[in-house]
Formats: sequence, structure tokens, C-alpha cells
Amino acid sequence: MTAIQTVLVANRGEIAVRVMRTAKSMGLKTVAVYSDADANALHVRTADMAVPCGGNTAGESYLNGDAILEAARRTGADAIHPGYGFLSENTGFAAACAEAGIIFIGPPAAAVEVMGDKALAKRAMLEAKVPCIPGYQGEDQSDDTLCREAEAMGMPVMIKAAAGGGGRGMRRVADPEQLLQSIALARSEAEGAFGNGDLILERAIEGARHVEVQVFADTYGNVIHLGERDCSLQRRHQKVVEESPCPIMTPELREAMGLAAVEAARAVNYVGAGTVEFLLDASGEFYFLEMNTRLQVEHPVTECVTGFDLVQWQIRVAQGEPLLATQDDIHLFGHAIEVRLCAEDPAAAFLPSAGPVSLFSVPLEEGVRVDSGIETGDAISPFYDSMVAKVIAWGETRETARLKLRSALQAIALAGVTHNRAFLLELLDQPTFIEGGATTDYIDQHYPEGYSPAQPSTASLAAGIVLQQILAAEQHFANALSVNEELRGWVSTGPVTRRHTYEAGHTTFTAEITSSSAEHFSVTLMEATHTVTLQTLSTDRVAFLIDGQRAVLGYHQPDAAVVMLATDQSEVSLTNTDLIPPESAEDAQGGKVQAPMHGQLISLLVEADHAVEKDQRLAVFEAMKMQHEILAPVSGVVQQVNGQVGQQMAAGDVIMLIEEAEGE
Repeated sequence: MTAIQTVLVANRGEIAVRVMRTAKSMGLKTVAVYSDADANALHVRTADMAVPCGGNTAGESYLNGDAILEAARRTGADAIHPGYGFLSENTGFAAACAEAGIIFIGPPAAAVEVMGDKALAKRAMLEAKVPCIPGYQGEDQSDDTLCREAEAMGMPVMIKAAAGGGGRGMRRVADPEQLLQSIALARSEAEGAFGNGDLILERAIEGARHVEVQVFADTYGNVIHLGERDCSLQRRHQKVVEESPCPIMTPELREAMGLAAVEAARAVNYVGAGTVEFLLDASGEFYFLEMNTRLQVEHPVTECVTGFDLVQWQIRVAQGEPLLATQDDIHLFGHAIEVRLCAEDPAAAFLPSAGPVSLFSVPLEEGVRVDSGIETGDAISPFYDSMVAKVIAWGETRETARLKLRSALQAIALAGVTHNRAFLLELLDQPTFIEGGATTDYIDQHYPEGYSPAQPSTASLAAGIVLQQILAAEQHFANALSVNEELRGWVSTGPVTRRHTYEAGHTTFTAEITSSSAEHFSVTLMEATHTVTLQTLSTDRVAFLIDGQRAVLGYHQPDAAVVMLATDQSEVSLTNTDLIPPESAEDAQGGKVQAPMHGQLISLLVEADHAVEKDQRLAVFEAMKMQHEILAPVSGVVQQVNGQVGQQMAAGDVIMLIEEAEGE
């Protein structure tokens, strides 16, 4: 057995922080590596030592194995934990660690090589008699062969990158005429994300559940499973909500799936933490999808229902210790649910969002865990995944866990980037989810055009108006050094009424604000009147009685005219237009094609003077490791092309201008 002393975490964000937390609890030193974009990131501030590893992009930094090994050498790290993504399933890197005499906290390179390639993995599972989805996993990767195999299989089919995961390089195709285009996009995305454009095909199983089994193995031949996770609520094949146990699991089905998962691990002489993923159809039949040879994003729900720290298990197994439990020791207790809070815009087809985070406030509650890689003042980078945090709740029953999770989400305040908090709350309240009936196609079926959050209520707007008045009064009082504290908010003429004009989103309105003291207000707006009483105020959170009901809200004030308020269901950005000069309205430009987010323009399909039709593909944009098609907003003629292939663009940058055809 080789005792590990110092762990370098070859990752970033919440998983790097989470691994370091366990390593530190075991008395180990921790080393962070960071890209130029992450120089001041939370995982850098958390580590005992930190070493730069390259430029902004993943290819220049977190995928730069040589730089990471050099960082380990410089800091004396004797082990590397890869987290998930990046180099976690890179056989070359695992082998390079072994050659350098550094412990790779992960499975053997041979197991990673088989299971990290969906084609090889499926062949191995078929040989081991693990149930598999019918499909094509051959070596012939020509377009003709893939199209022929897909059409023979019957539509719809799934195109998947043979390497990697996370929904990248994956397309569902129902129309044979879309096959070639979908194959090209999947291959391009796979090459960009994993450096491998090989694809496999599988028959699309509609209305199935995604159920995965956590397995663990040591170097002594012991292999066990720690129950299952249901990850059926997905968007674009990326998990959104995960829970353990599966709501419809039976002891017999758990035993069968657990046995299959253990046999899958044994078939490749697995060591360490791994997850065997299955599709579970309506009849109760299950099929092998893939094996993730690393720690999963959703591992906290397993930790919550088993009581084990899986990162600690990884470290102990990596240094030669046997498993800390046998199969008979594994018992699931209670229920845990996790959601992924992401910087994305649900109303704009979930396009990623990036930029500085002006406020991230997470009140801790009993039974709630938040794993995050950011704090207030940090930034969401356009170069990496859009996840901000994982919010996990445990309860004795599934319903208790759901209600705790709702409460925790409602209490979170996140300002500066668009995010999916309201959408997550919507999902948790859906009857289908409450009843445990969600399947993998649920979000695509019910939210095909994205999700538009509810408009702020007049009560929420009133709270924002009062908060702005209070903050202004606080500032005035702070500037008036000679004013006695007892005179704060006092007036000699009784209640004072003011009138101001506000903007909230696309709505402009006038409000009357009457204050009888520094804490008591009445606000009339949009034919509604609300009483608002201040209870407590901190730098990022305020407690009000609104019409007699207590509400605790997160807030951020970027300047005196604007206040951003996080309510239980939505975010309110309120501008007092009386405090700023009105901006001149720009003429509508229906033919302006803008970058939908921060990212890179990777292809242009039209040139100046080209005639285009509405919804025609104009370009392909890449952000946060996903590729997005840019479509023409109108029919017309391209007048000007500003973007260039390979150019990094910010959200809102003009890619091209189209002169709209008459009659549009």
C-alpha cells in the first residue's frame, strides 16, 4: 500500500472544490491547476497550492496533460484526481501518470480504453451477455455506411459520439433526410470535445427511463454496487434532475440491474468508482447504454442515501486499500434529489449564459447540500460547462426531499447571469415528476421551445421598489455624518408620497410610494396596492412582510437606479427611470443576426449578397462545448458579414446584417 500525501486535482469548478474538501478532511495537501480564465477561481483559492496550466480554452489548459504532469512534479503531488470530464477518461493521460510514478485516482487504462469508447464497450458488453440496445458499433465510419445502417434500423435513431459523454456529439434523428447533416454535426462536435469523431448508432427507445448503477471495485477483486440513480429528466441528453433511489424500483429489479452492472465492471477488470448506465423501458426491460469510468456529477445523491464519501473511497482504493464495505453492508436510507443550477436562458432555448456573477447567495438548510465552484464576484466563463452549482436535498421520503429542494432553490439568489432556477422549480412541481413518472423525453415533449418564467407579480415589484427606496435612504444617511441614528426615516409632515416611473423587463409603469416610517411603506402600481414592511436587511438579503406574509429575498444593486431581486419563482430587474436619462430607442432591426452567447464562430454558410430564407442555416456557433445553429431571422439578402470563422464573439455581437425582403 502506498500512502498518498498530496493530491493534484486536474479539474476546475465545483468538482475540484468538492474533491479538495474530502482530501483536506483526510489530512492531504491539495494542488489546483488553472487556466488563464480561471486564475482567480474558487478552486484556486481553495487549494493549498496552485499552478497555471495554459490559456483560456480547455485544449490549452485542462486537457494539456504535459502541463498538468509538470505541475504535479513541481508541487510534489504523488496522486492526481481527474474529477469528471477533461482528462478523467483519457487513457494516454492515465498511462502517462503511471510512467511518471504518479497515482492516477481512477480505473486502469485498459478499462478506460474499452468503456471510454462506446463502440468497444458495447462489443464487450455483448460478449459478457449484458443486455444492450440494438444498433451499429462497427469500425466503418463512412457516411454511406452510417446512413445505410440507420435506415435499416428504422427511425428514429440515436447518433452518439463513441468517445466522451455529457450529451455532446449526440443527435436524435427521425427524418432520413436529416441523417447526413446530423452525422456531420455530431462528428464535428465529438471531434471538438473529445478529439475523436467516431460515432455509433442505436435504435431510439422512446419513453424510457435513464437509470444508472454506481459500482465500486478494489485491487483485490471485490466489486459491489451502491444502488441506483434515476436521471430521466434530461435536456439535449444532459441530465437536469437526478435522484436515488429510482421512484419505481423494486427489490427484484435492483438486484438484476446491480448484478448486470457488477458483471459489466468485472468484464473489464475494473478498479475504482464507475457508473453503469441503463435505459429502462415501460415493460421493465433494461439495456446497457455506457459505463462512465469516473466519478459522476450526480454522485452526491448516492452519498446521501448510503452515508459513504465516494471521493474518500476513490483515494483509499487508489492507495491500495480494500473496499470499506461489502455488498451486504450497502443499504439505501431515505431519498435524495439533485438539480443542476446552470447559467443558461430557458426562454431562449436554454442558450448558455456567461459573465460576472454579481450575487450568489445560498442559505444553508438542514438536509440540503450545495456543491458549487463560484462565489459572489466570480464569473461564469464562456470556455467551459455552464453549471453553476448542484443543489441536493435529502429526506426520509421522496416528497420530503422534493419539498426541501424546492425551499432551498427558492432561497438561492443568483444575479449577473441568466439561469434556470425558475425552470427547475417548475419541473419539481410538475405532477408527472411528483408521481415519479418522468421519462427521458419529458422535457423535450413539454418544453420544445424552451421555458418562459412567470412575469414578476405586482407584490414582487412593490418589494423591489421599497428596497430601492430603503437602500437610497441608507446611502443618504451614511453620507450625512451629523444625523443622529434616532432621526433615521423621521418626517415632520406625516406620511410622504412619491411618484416614480419604473422599467421591469419590457414593462414601463408608474408607482406611488407612501412611507409612514423608515420601515413601513404602501405601494400602488398597475391598479394594485401592497403594504411592505422591512424586517431585516443585510448586504445581499432582505426580509419583508408583504401584505402580512414574510418573504426573504436575495438582492443586488449594481447602481442607484437599478435593483435586482431574486423572488421565490423569478428574478426581477427593476430600473427607476427617473434617476437616469432615458435611452433613445433603437430602430427595430429584424435582419440583425447576433451572437446568442459568448463563444466561437466555427463556420459561416453564407456570404455577402447571398439571398436567404427565414430559418435558413447561416452559421454554426460553439459555446461551452456545445454547437448551436444560427438561423436567419427573416428572409432577405445578406448585406454585411462581420463575423469570421474562428472568431471569439460576445453575446450580442453582430455576426451579419440581412436586408429584409419586402412583404416580410
